[in-house]
Amino acid sequence: MGKVSNYEEALDFIHGRHKFVKYPTLKRMRRFAELLGNPQEKLSMIHVTGTNGKGSVTAYLRDLLLGEGYDVGTFTSPFIEKFNERISMNGKMVSDETILSLVQEVRPVVDQLDIEFKEAGGGPTEFEVITAMMFLYFSKHQPDFLIVEVGIGGTYDATNIIQPLISVITSVGMDHMQILGNTLAAIAENKAGIIKKNVPVICGKLLPEVQDIIKQKSESMNADLYLFERDFFATAKQLPNFWGETFDYRFKDHLLKNAQIQMVGDYQIENASVALTAFLVLLEQRSPFVPMNQLNRYLRRTIWPGRFEKLVDEPLIVLDGAHNLPAMQGISRTLKTKFNSRKIYVLLAVLKDKQFNEMIAELEKLPNVTVVLTTFDAPRATFKREELDAKWANISMYEKWNAALLTLINNMEADDMLLITGSLYFVSEVRKYFK
Repeated sequence: MGKVSNYEEALDFIHGRHKFVKYPTLKRMRRFAELLGNPQEKLSMIHVTGTNGKGSVTAYLRDLLLGEGYDVGTFTSPFIEKFNERISMNGKMVSDETILSLVQEVRPVVDQLDIEFKEAGGGPTEFEVITAMMFLYFSKHQPDFLIVEVGIGGTYDATNIIQPLISVITSVGMDHMQILGNTLAAIAENKAGIIKKNVPVICGKLLPEVQDIIKQKSESMNADLYLFERDFFATAKQLPNFWGETFDYRFKDHLLKNAQIQMVGDYQIENASVALTAFLVLLEQRSPFVPMNQLNRYLRRTIWPGRFEKLVDEPLIVLDGAHNLPAMQGISRTLKTKFNSRKIYVLLAVLKDKQFNEMIAELEKLPNVTVVLTTFDAPRATFKREELDAKWANISMYEKWNAALLTLINNMEADDMLLITGSLYFVSEVRKYFK
């Protein structure tokens, strides 16, 4: 590729990098950072990993810190509407010009690393290039805090060259097995890789075998560990006619009553509680006083596109990027508890490397749900009809999601519900149709 002279060419350069390498290592990323002057060493960071909930926890934590007057950077993936969202300052994504400038700055270093690592699996991956751009950008703009979301896993993720103030593990479930391992224990070990010496760790709800692995790693690193439902607690409360969740939160001497969030689902109460705990532990490092009476206001501001996002009121149309089995189990609980009086249609598109048969099974348990399958223009292959279990033979499948969408909407009554879910890439594509 020749000179990068505009935004489109910058994106082509980024997306033209290979996605994965055969042998996971941080050597290449450490060398990348070194050649850029180790920009990550100039930043105060919170590191966030987990099978699900990373984006929501990041958003809640961002808004809590913003509410207290801090400048907050975020690094997230994937994006919903535009690539630039991945690098944001105070909730605002960087400009096209910034992306171009960052690519122009890292390009010569990438070329050098392609030569240096030619015999060792190749130069930087796409995610490593984006991570380097992010470190470079924030080293120049110096937010008070930078929330860094892991790409995949933890141990060998490109972001894991940092020394954070706090480490967060939102959840651990079966996903990305081809990279992280085929057992819950292997995945937990990988995510525990972000735990650093003497750095506090905050975790969401974990299965006992996962909790044991996290405990062992935290003890070996002398890292204080805060577990949901052991060290901090949330009690859901029912509030009629409120789109969202209401709960009471408790951690040490901190009590927050009737906290309200706009995002729907019991797992969002957990995500908000994890973010609250990370926020409180972070602020306790700096000041003994925490303004609990203000936190409700900060939490109510938080929205995160594609997370049970209401698009239309009548009939009710909702988007949610439940892209793996644990996320679909959470969605199934929400449909059962909050929408059991409605007839629900679910338009589902899932990538081939996910547990799509098991995801369909979760939805099919609900008597008021009709599942319709479709495909979309995905970065990786989506499942095919012939790969479905025989018991799903009667489920309708459309090659084009927009045809499926129009058919469903035309057949819905005013009080029915349509949930568009599956891959976040799919949710992103459909969301553009409504905006």
